[in-house]
Amino acid sequence: MDMTKNKFLSFLIFGAITYSASIIGGLTTYYSKEPWYTTLNKPFFNPPDWIFAPVWTILYFFMTIAIWLIWQSPKKENKIIFLYLLHLIINTTWSIIFFTFHSIIGALIVLLLLITLIIILILNFKKINLISFYLMIPYLLWCFFALILNLSLFILN
Repeated sequence: MDMTKNKFLSFLIFGAITYSASIIGGLTTYYSKEPWYTTLNKPFFNPPDWIFAPVWTILYFFMTIAIWLIWQSPKKENKIIFLYLLHLIINTTWSIIFFTFHSIIGALIVLLLLITLIIILILNFKKINLISFYLMIPYLLWCFFALILNLSLFILN
């Protein structure tokens, strides 16, 4: 019973840490987005604003499960947990650079770094837990889409 309690607690802790990136990013976006973002020229494939919250909520849930499964594995390495936490900081930094500082090029650079870290995480996850590996793929794909969107915003503005 104690082991189950510890598993549940560790899942909640990883969830809180992961969703803290979401909360910081969301608050940054909410308070800094307008009127700047509305004035930007956007590509035709720019999603409606309402799509971002549900997509990110699902992605952060997948990320939480992925890192929690890694944490539960006897094959885990502390460097992978550290990389995950570092990647969350970079993830949060994108919103701050883009929405608070209105730096499209700065955000593009952050996104390239983030994608690099996600790829490193995915490759490490694959060695430890295949479910974790697969859970991170939608996140990587969404970040590639964000990269194309971010690059398009840079070109159009």
